[in-house]
Amino acid sequence: MQRHSGLVRRWDRFTAKLEHFNPMAFLAAATVVGIAAVVGTVYTPCYQVSVDGETLGVVATQEEFEGAIQRVEQRASDILGYTYTMDGEVTYELALAKKQAVPSAASYEPYLLDRIGEVMKSYVLSVNGKVIGAAENKSTLDAILEDVQSAYVTENTVETGFVDQVSISREYIASTVEQDAANIEAALTANTNGQTTYTVVSGDTFSDIANNNGMTMAELEALNPGVDIQMLMIGQELNVKEEIPTLSVRTVDAVTYTEAIPYETQQVEDSSMYEGESKVIQAGVNGSQQVNANITYINGKESSRDITGTTTLSEPTEAIVAVGTKEKPTWVATGSFRWPVYGRITSSYGYRSIFGSYSLHRGIDIACSYGTGIVAADGGTVTFSGWNGTYGKLVVIDHGNGKVTYYAHNSSLLVSVGDKVAKGETIALAGSTGRSTGTHCHFEVHVNGQLVNPLNYLP
Repeated sequence: MQRHSGLVRRWDRFTAKLEHFNPMAFLAAATVVGIAAVVGTVYTPCYQVSVDGETLGVVATQEEFEGAIQRVEQRASDILGYTYTMDGEVTYELALAKKQAVPSAASYEPYLLDRIGEVMKSYVLSVNGKVIGAAENKSTLDAILEDVQSAYVTENTVETGFVDQVSISREYIASTVEQDAANIEAALTANTNGQTTYTVVSGDTFSDIANNNGMTMAELEALNPGVDIQMLMIGQELNVKEEIPTLSVRTVDAVTYTEAIPYETQQVEDSSMYEGESKVIQAGVNGSQQVNANITYINGKESSRDITGTTTLSEPTEAIVAVGTKEKPTWVATGSFRWPVYGRITSSYGYRSIFGSYSLHRGIDIACSYGTGIVAADGGTVTFSGWNGTYGKLVVIDHGNGKVTYYAHNSSLLVSVGDKVAKGETIALAGSTGRSTGTHCHFEVHVNGQLVNPLNYLP
């Protein structure tokens, strides 16, 4: 058969002809058959078929062989992805053959397919139904798969396999299918974009998560519709892209490792301490245990862990913590501040120009009406109550936790030194005494002897 070259290689339609034969010889044969009736039950008229001068065998009818050609053309078209036709010369010659010796024309289809250069019969490797490559020998493809798996095998690996559906079959395919072993392996290990989830941890920002996953913020937003990128919560799950090989490898490693056994904490009540206070009586010590586990990995990343056994190496020592039960007095500091008075801040903490000089304003000024009650920002002990130069009438409270607060320019003082005051208790009335430009409360916060910005400690 001839093959034609071009943008699309194909065979033109077969031409067929019936060979001339000797009528007398045929009649003589018929006479013989008629004389020997038994022969008629064994032999049958048929056609000897040849393609381009090469004898294939016999067929029952020309139409049957033409049907085989059409089926081969259709199969080749399906394999190649375009309409394929065949050309060549088919000859038919009348013959006699034993009935049982006349094969179906379909038996010649592999022969016809083998004559098509654009199609070959080979071992084909497919992943999830998609053809990846082909080889003459199945062992070549087996070796490629073994190489792909070996990249993830360690000395602890006890089981290997594939996550995807892998098949090797013997079939006809286009001769253009990849047959180079190195290229087939590269195709199996090439990455494709999949989708997985990421769990937000402390300190994460939307842009950091995008950058760490090789994505733009727009791409990350598209995968997470409805997510407020400015309000991420710890533990929140986001969809992110992940590069996944065409063929994913599953391995199981049998491992032994040592891990801590967390100690437990026993609490004992102590009536000598206030509620909310605690003291460690005995420090806890973690124990340790040997763990045997089977760890499953997908492409080298752990996907699950099955603990098969544990052996205790050392027992943990429990911690003993005393917790206070004594009711806390109202004057004991809570550890957090409230506003001494509510109003507009007329002067902030920091350097400013006032009274003709540039100096540090040691607190904040909160505007309010004359005589408004000024309350303690937290519980504590009054350490000063009286006149103090530019502060005017001043109250100072020590909260007993390194924090001290000042309340200045009052019109009237309602507490004395040594008084225990509760959070929110009225300690003075607003005024404009001392160096003041109007009725307000000047509020200062000192932490461990250092001035700080009060706004950093107010709710």
